[in-house]
Amino acid sequence: MSTPEPLDAYQWPPSNAELAARVGLRPEQMIRFDGNVASMPPVSARPATLARALAQINEYDRGRYAPLRERIAALHEVGVDQVALGAGSDEFIVLVAQVFAAGGTVATVPQFTYSMYRYAALMAGARLVDDPREADLVYVCRPNNPTGEMVDIPEGLRGQLVIDEAYAQYAGVDETARISEGAIILRTFSKAYGLAGARVGYALADERRTRILSSRQAPLSVSALSAALALAALDTPVDVSKEIAERERLAGELRGLGLAPRDSSTNFLFLDMDDPQTMVDRLLPYGVVARAYPGGLRLSVRDPLDDDVLLSALRQELHGAPADPEWTRVTRATAETRLQVRLRAPGEGRVFIDTGEGFYDHMLQQLAFHGGLDLTLTGVGDLETGDHHTVEDTFRAFGDALSQALGDRRGITRYGEARVPMDEALAHAVVDLSGRAVWVIDISPDPGMAAHALESLAQAARITIHLTATGSNAHHVAEAAFKAMGRAIAQALTPSGSVIPSTKGSL
Repeated sequence: MSTPEPLDAYQWPPSNAELAARVGLRPEQMIRFDGNVASMPPVSARPATLARALAQINEYDRGRYAPLRERIAALHEVGVDQVALGAGSDEFIVLVAQVFAAGGTVATVPQFTYSMYRYAALMAGARLVDDPREADLVYVCRPNNPTGEMVDIPEGLRGQLVIDEAYAQYAGVDETARISEGAIILRTFSKAYGLAGARVGYALADERRTRILSSRQAPLSVSALSAALALAALDTPVDVSKEIAERERLAGELRGLGLAPRDSSTNFLFLDMDDPQTMVDRLLPYGVVARAYPGGLRLSVRDPLDDDVLLSALRQELHGAPADPEWTRVTRATAETRLQVRLRAPGEGRVFIDTGEGFYDHMLQQLAFHGGLDLTLTGVGDLETGDHHTVEDTFRAFGDALSQALGDRRGITRYGEARVPMDEALAHAVVDLSGRAVWVIDISPDPGMAAHALESLAQAARITIHLTATGSNAHHVAEAAFKAMGRAIAQALTPSGSVIPSTKGSL
């Protein structure tokens, strides 16, 4: 028996580590604009969400994840026997080619579209044809990837129609009504739901086609952990209004740079360009990872901070503009919390904190603002068990970012001191950005976690803190303490020469 030749394989992008090594950056400095995925995981993507699935991980799900299929069916107002789960919608893209076009013909609408359709045809031994009316199987990517455009669904087809609605939430489209006409609709949790790593997709079809597809799948191709994440994601309705607003802002900024993004109904933009690969290569040293296609560049829309890094890189490359200050990026993930930090030290006092722990979010906001830092810190924690884990990890994550931002601590004043009153309360803070974690902290009365939060900061940032704060109102005392800490840090960050501020030559 002869060994078959390998097919033309799908080209998977290099890892952050590989790309960073090419240009002398750290992997965490790479920002992926090449994946069309959400910029953040959903709030439901937490260890607690997986607890029940992990407790039963030794078992198979005998009901084929019935609760998830039932929720999907209710979402689309179809029967549960019209829902098939798969390992991403890509599993169904391959499967429908094997079922409906093995050795036959496949057409795509439009022809310049998602490359996985071509690979699916190759795997099925099918050939691609231009006219969808002559094809055994027709994929319609709506809205289209990689161009972002909305496309019409062709009429007069003799073959099986498959409508891939991976980006449906951004476009506000839903063609499930065509199920009654024999169409198969594909959806995914990878895009608007922010679960690309979970690999969960589904097909919607009439009962007969659903049975055909399900009968040709491997048993339980979706893992129990992925199913749990998908089910939890459905508990929060998808709201992509911020992403759409950011898409339009980014498109406007790109036009201001002399570029011409096409109108998009997705979470990415396509820029027509004669030599897109050269632009990809030019952007990589900035930590910006874009994707080239024949005739254009595709850019995922992320959040404003990430998108501003892209815009800064383009301004430098196209117009020689000065670089924006770099962000330090840290992700901290534990069994209790998941936190993402972006920090500029020093900055301009632009601060956004959201972990769900309102009081200490406010305290960190005061510290960062009065410290003259630019800080965005978001995430989730196990607040149902109390505030301890979330507060501790928040200040550890911030401390990790501050330590990275300080680097070898060259060219700073190093020491800072501040006194801050808050009505009847008075706080006195002295800091040394010493590279040594030392703390002598007395906050009285302490609202609960104030001293421990600053201890966590001292440990992670490797700084010395001496702080006293007294008064009669615990809120006032804590707020004075964090404001004093911020002002002391701002003083310690003041530029001072170009040497490391130590006679030892290192901190």
